[in-house]
Amino acid sequence: MARASASREVSGAKVELADIVRVHGAAFRAAQRLCGVQHRALRAIERCRTAALGGELRACDACGERRYVYHSCRNRHCPKCQTRAKERWLAARRAELLPVPYFHLVFTLPHELNALAQGNPRTLYAMLFAAAAETLVEFGRNPRWLGGEIAATLVLHTWGQTLSQHLHVHALVGGGALSNEGTWLHARRGFLFPVKALSAVFRGKFLDALGAALEHRRLRLAGSTAAFSDPRAQHTLLADLRKNAWVVYAKRPFCGPEPVLEYLGRYTQRVAISNERLVSCDTNSVRFRYQDYAHGNRRKVLSLEPPEFLRRFVLHVLPRGFTRIRHYGLIANRNKRVLLAHARAALNAPAPASTAPPAESVTAFWQRIAGIDIERCPYCRHGTLRLVAVLAPRTHPPP
Repeated sequence: MARASASREVSGAKVELADIVRVHGAAFRAAQRLCGVQHRALRAIERCRTAALGGELRACDACGERRYVYHSCRNRHCPKCQTRAKERWLAARRAELLPVPYFHLVFTLPHELNALAQGNPRTLYAMLFAAAAETLVEFGRNPRWLGGEIAATLVLHTWGQTLSQHLHVHALVGGGALSNEGTWLHARRGFLFPVKALSAVFRGKFLDALGAALEHRRLRLAGSTAAFSDPRAQHTLLADLRKNAWVVYAKRPFCGPEPVLEYLGRYTQRVAISNERLVSCDTNSVRFRYQDYAHGNRRKVLSLEPPEFLRRFVLHVLPRGFTRIRHYGLIANRNKRVLLAHARAALNAPAPASTAPPAESVTAFWQRIAGIDIERCPYCRHGTLRLVAVLAPRTHPPP
């Protein structure tokens, strides 16, 4: 069956990540030492929308054609299961946006820390969040730049376009701050904070946290990182990391909330690779599209051997329960309702009509988002698909 699936993919049928895992996943898992959350992600992806998860049998009331509809895995690393999660998240965020320009910044860790992050992902990712957020909040409170409390959303990404390890957080920051007196302090036009200063403070905060973690043996040092167990090696590592400027990048600000929502929709629920980027898969290679940022954002196609493709993919499976989208300042969870109300009052902005998105059926959701009536028969395009039977999870799909 694996060979037949590979043959279909090579012959031009649309390839999906689930196909690659089904064809090559067993051999990959047998050859690699994976942690539990990586195993679960691969297993969920290969079973997504198959008989293994159960589902429903529906029949058209006009032509009688039958159709199997299987359940989704809902794993956050599955590229087929993010649309509804994204829309629900965006609906909740609409009530938090302020009528000000929004700035997009990116805080990146040096690649020298990649191996350390592979052995200690939860700790290194938390340090990255803390260093970036503390830097932004500190600059916001500094009277030289704003002098008040900012609103910031940070999103963790661990990948580059070629699925290589590229640890960074995207920060979306409102253009201004709420002062202690309750007035709104507007950012200068087209400018929030100086990037070089942000970079230096971000580097210092992260390395201070890393040094403390190494000193108190809170990091697991094994394999290629075992050498850092020696205090002299740790000192050398920290000194080398302090020598170079770290990358903090600022993009042109968004003007108003709608472009912000469009941006958030692209970035917040993104997985390491989407099915749309996959070109083909066969016995020897997986080919996918990527943008070469180093050469004018040219679109290219990269070919990897299947085990290497899957190795790169599982690098970006997050630790269990790890929160990859976090809010700070005015929109931090503990004070959000009060502080946002003060900010809107300072901006003379009306309060949102409702903070809770309305309940919506799956049918209505797909009709609104994609213009698809999932109850319409795809064969005769006239009848309605009616529920015939509920299908229990099965090891093998029905004929």
